[in-house]
Amino acid sequence: MALDEPVYENMIQERDVMVKMRDGVHLAVDVYRPKAPGRYPTLYTCAVHNKDLQRPEIAEALPPQPAYASLWYGVVEGGDTKRLVANGYAHVIAELRGVGKSEGDYDPNNETDHYDMIEWIVQQPWCDGNVGMIGISAFGGEQFRAAVQGHPALKAIYPYDSMGAYSGMWSIREFHPGGVIHMMPYLLSLFSCVHEPCGRPGPLPPDQEEKWEWAMNNPDYRMYAHLWNILTQKGQRNRMVFDTLIDPYDYPELLAKSEENFAKVRIPFVCGSGAYAYTYKMHWQGAQHWFMNAKNSPKKRLVFNGPAHMERPFHQMHDDILRWYDHWLKGVDNGVENDPPVKVWVMGENKWRTYEDWPVPGTQWTKFYLDSWERLTTEESLPRDQTQSYNPDPDVFTQMPLSKTMKVERLRYMTDPLPDDLLIVGPCSLTLYAALDQDDTNWIIALSDVGPDVSVRTQREGERFVPSDLPERELTRGWLKASHRALDPVRSKPWAPFHKLTREAQQPVIPGEINEYQIELLSTANMFLRGHRICVDIMSLDVPTGTAGLSNVEFIGNHVCSSKTVTHSVYHNAEYPSHLLLPVIPLT
Repeated sequence: MALDEPVYENMIQERDVMVKMRDGVHLAVDVYRPKAPGRYPTLYTCAVHNKDLQRPEIAEALPPQPAYASLWYGVVEGGDTKRLVANGYAHVIAELRGVGKSEGDYDPNNETDHYDMIEWIVQQPWCDGNVGMIGISAFGGEQFRAAVQGHPALKAIYPYDSMGAYSGMWSIREFHPGGVIHMMPYLLSLFSCVHEPCGRPGPLPPDQEEKWEWAMNNPDYRMYAHLWNILTQKGQRNRMVFDTLIDPYDYPELLAKSEENFAKVRIPFVCGSGAYAYTYKMHWQGAQHWFMNAKNSPKKRLVFNGPAHMERPFHQMHDDILRWYDHWLKGVDNGVENDPPVKVWVMGENKWRTYEDWPVPGTQWTKFYLDSWERLTTEESLPRDQTQSYNPDPDVFTQMPLSKTMKVERLRYMTDPLPDDLLIVGPCSLTLYAALDQDDTNWIIALSDVGPDVSVRTQREGERFVPSDLPERELTRGWLKASHRALDPVRSKPWAPFHKLTREAQQPVIPGEINEYQIELLSTANMFLRGHRICVDIMSLDVPTGTAGLSNVEFIGNHVCSSKTVTHSVYHNAEYPSHLLLPVIPLT
């Protein structure tokens, strides 16, 4: 049966079914299934977003919304119900405890509810005993939570655009990349429909009193009225926001479970994301972590969809999702088991490429050095002999805080026009030698592809100034809080620096002291065409400005900025060889 030829045209809907968990708490569920008699494989979805936002009538009333629209967030992220049912699947949409009509207090770590929910599903007369999961973003993250529980009826998952890796030390790096605190937990709380008791003030556990005092005295938090208001509600039980603010780095109970969680996933899965480099790491970073570390999965696929953002209502990729589940839940021999492990959309050339592993085997890790005159070069800036002098002075930029400006200051470095096409696929990093006049800052790095125009010819004739109106496409970003520069030497790789990100490892910067900062950039895939330039921007503020159609979602979805005016001095010479490391793939 072709995917575009559904045979189940009528649908039965059951709303607000209350399902009992092992501790007596009831979760609210909506069930959609074919009207024709029979037992069907079931696609289960659940998240912190209210299930009533996932109803098929909303999908019919609301045209698909692009990422920059104001209406898209959290709406119909759990799958195209009517299409799923029409293709012979039951679709079960549940609410987490403490969310919407579900009972209990919200607890993001109560993953046993997924096991109990799947157990209830397989006991229903309309289920044939085979369960998969569907949904993006928060609905994707819950799929890994369920898979870790190991219910035998859960045969496969498809956590695209997964909401974090749910893997302890890794998830911290997605929500707070490089220790730079992200606003996403606050943003999520706006759309969660969490029960009122979860926001009621109450006493703090003794071990959180000191952390709360730290947060109250954090001048960066005080710039944000909405964050400050949350902190003044001492003991608020909404762990998604309050606990993240007072304790953004230390999750010892999750750190201990990291490797254990990876090993527990023993079912096939597809994970992936697009390049949402302008705000956070969690979707694409989380997908890579699971693909590389869930070694007990019998079949796994990693998909990088380039700049494509999943629209809301979520309707894309359903051909592949249905093909995936037709095989694993219905037993259809459609070749899914032979699909290549890695599939990436290469920006620049705008085509798919497939690979056997990640990072890509045969990658040539290539250094591009920061140089004078805002140049980026493959040649290290070294004097030809001991008597030759070179400029030891750093490049400098000063960034005022968000309370005084929305202007983003930066240093920009570019290569000369490339003589040939250059393909990069995979992780990137920047090693930076720099000094500050304060005790901390946020390093924010952007990698871009800058295209040619008339100005390129002027540049090649010796003019060093590159106009700012050159067409360019940002490919990826990286973040690092200067005080969190300490590396984990066991887990770090040159192309993937792994920072400790704990309170114990945090080291305030001594003003004027030159430090090395190894900054991870989110993996990407791009073909720099002949005549294009590789461009690196070094910043400390990432608030978007001047964006047409900028929504409240985009504005909040950035990072907590420094409350101080900070002068940044970047060094690049023989003693301090600041450089970009790119994953160059040989063209054949």
